[in-house]
Amino acid sequence: MPASALRPGFSRRLRTPRAITALMLREMVTTYGRSPGGYLWAILDPVGAIALLSIIFSQVFHAPALGASFPLFYATGYLPFAMFNDVANKTATTIRFSKPLLQYPAVTFLDAVLARFLLNGLTHIVVFFIVVIGLQLILGVITSIHFPAIVLAMAMALSLALGIGTLNCCLMAAFPVWERVWQIATRPLFIISGVFFLYDSLSENIRAMMWFNPLTHVIGEMRRGFYPTYEAAYVSHTYVFGIALITFVIGLALLYRYHRDLLNN
Repeated sequence: MPASALRPGFSRRLRTPRAITALMLREMVTTYGRSPGGYLWAILDPVGAIALLSIIFSQVFHAPALGASFPLFYATGYLPFAMFNDVANKTATTIRFSKPLLQYPAVTFLDAVLARFLLNGLTHIVVFFIVVIGLQLILGVITSIHFPAIVLAMAMALSLALGIGTLNCCLMAAFPVWERVWQIATRPLFIISGVFFLYDSLSENIRAMMWFNPLTHVIGEMRRGFYPTYEAAYVSHTYVFGIALITFVIGLALLYRYHRDLLNN
């Protein structure tokens, strides 16, 4: 078979990785390259939040619910929460952010969604390890890390962010008011997801309701990775990945069906 006959198919296979890479580079410039400090703020934001929580609660309690380090305890709750929340919100605004580029045939809505998800997800992974290593080096926090549990918790947070973000990508583009409604409805998540308390310390009635919050499982799995004595028996990986898969499939189907209408709106 002539080499020229293989060229069109080979070009189509390379189109998606090239488009995703180009979109990621574009967002790196527009999101982090134009603001003073750039990526530095991505690190300072969680560090400031963890420090504030540690200062406030150390004045009330003699010791955190797990271990002896307030910063580590709140880091294991805040960082996975922030990972989900920020990546989901960034993914949800993909059409608005990349609308001019989506007019070109070479760029698909899936390219844009994946590029925005991958860049922000990788950013949060890097920030996570910088903060955790910084706590160990600067504050002398010593802990026995179970790396597989940490990776699993990140996978849960990011898959949930991709699923909900993809679904909201269509809903927010179709109904602009939904973005505001979603922001208001999800504000209590920071309080009810277990960022600054343990699920096990709550009453049975409250635990029965909190169990349905998938972020409770994500944070529980993350803390299991840092505290060997913490079992977190309530964590259901199937539940979290199930929600992530269902929302992603529904969001992808809606975008496939209505993305042209959304771009022309």
